[in-house]
Amino acid sequence: MKELTQAIIGQVVAGNYRTAGIFTKFGIDFCCKGNRSIEEACRQKNIDPAAVATALEAVLARQDDSDVRYDSWPLSVLINHILQRHHQYVTTQIPVLQVYLRKLCSVHGKEHPELEEIRQLFDETASELIMHMKKEELVLFPFIQQLAETSSTTPGIHAFGKLGGPVEAMMHDHDQEGERFRKIASLSHDYTPPPEGCTTYKVTYAMLKEFEEDLHLHIHLENNILFPKALQIEGGSCSYRPPIHNQSF
Repeated sequence: MKELTQAIIGQVVAGNYRTAGIFTKFGIDFCCKGNRSIEEACRQKNIDPAAVATALEAVLARQDDSDVRYDSWPLSVLINHILQRHHQYVTTQIPVLQVYLRKLCSVHGKEHPELEEIRQLFDETASELIMHMKKEELVLFPFIQQLAETSSTTPGIHAFGKLGGPVEAMMHDHDQEGERFRKIASLSHDYTPPPEGCTTYKVTYAMLKEFEEDLHLHIHLENNILFPKALQIEGGSCSYRPPIHNQSF
């Protein structure tokens, strides 16, 4: 059990994504802050690491053929999955959620002023995520694809030098989006509509919750699997450490 508490959170989830549910249950961020050990995360949140380890061991002991081992996928397959599953999801859902949030603010904003702050936060997320994904699609992912195919860096292949810099920038963006959604979750009482909430209220909150869950997996696949594997091929490293000023999950 002591050995498990020393394990890096992101690596645990990379090996078995079902463990993500345990970290979520204990309020531990496995995506943006997945490069901490379980013991370190527990210390920051005053949680007994043995309790987390026990819950994780129960999950890890279960056999389930349906588990997806993302960490076993070739990088080209993983990138295509991120593009087709997560980037496409974000692109499709953003305009729908923006329409719903504007409608909620118009109808219920006077009684629930937090809706306007939620709308503003989501608009910030929408703007930043679209730019972030374009950088990945046009620059970073094509380079990682070529890197995976050649297993080496070719002089002049890119203008940004080593991968570490762009990867750190992407991880910083991920952490900002995680923080924004922590605020949205808090303002919405973990996506719980008020008793008098209409159908649109309930649907919007359900969609926001789904968006956050997709974002967690999206960030996990990049921070904890794609980027480390690409850096390993290149022989580079990433020194980014997420801030610990807010450990709400």
